[in-house]
Amino acid sequence: MHEQLQTGNAAMSIKIDDCWNRIGVRGDSTCPKLQDYFRCLNCPTYAAGASALLDRPMTAEDLISDWGQGAQSLARSETAVSALIFRAGVEWLALPTDAIIEVAEQRTIHTLPHQTNRAILGLSNIRGSLLLCVSLTQMLGAERGEAADIQRLLVVGHQGQTLVFPVDEVLGVQRYTQAELQTVPSTVAQSHTTYTQAMIVSKDKKIGLLDCNLLFYALNRSLT
Repeated sequence: MHEQLQTGNAAMSIKIDDCWNRIGVRGDSTCPKLQDYFRCLNCPTYAAGASALLDRPMTAEDLISDWGQGAQSLARSETAVSALIFRAGVEWLALPTDAIIEVAEQRTIHTLPHQTNRAILGLSNIRGSLLLCVSLTQMLGAERGEAADIQRLLVVGHQGQTLVFPVDEVLGVQRYTQAELQTVPSTVAQSHTTYTQAMIVSKDKKIGLLDCNLLFYALNRSLT
């Protein structure tokens, strides 16, 4: 993206590579930095581009142009969204990328005394905050399968609440449209369908797209 800006009588040029629209979550999701940041909003490149645009002087033509580009970006976001694909036990699952706060390295999980809910694993320190860790395989009644040597911790936020889900493998970000989603097969176990809103097909994998509303609601009910 190249923009010509005018300040008084002097011409001023600013060049910003809007990579988030090409290889980021609004593009084809091939950017290697997504492995670390998972959302373009977390990437320093996105932040630097935003700062450059906000700090520049604006003309009437700029305002009209930016409004049009913003409307186009909004239209794209309404037709295509993305999810983070991961494996918990033998199941391939997904959560919306806008719910993923961080993917952390494996660390100690401290068990809670007198806890009877098998899905509640305990507490883990994530950047100085003790967060509740929850087993998705227990919630879904999924088979454990072969555990990974090094797990990852998905730090997930929803409606002001943050939980941690240990997973065995993180595949990456998958972009999809609503039209590409498939209904959950009737052959899937009832415990899976409770929390799965649709299926995403990625290469040779069928991935269950989890419903954050139902996940967090069920956990809150079990803790009260």
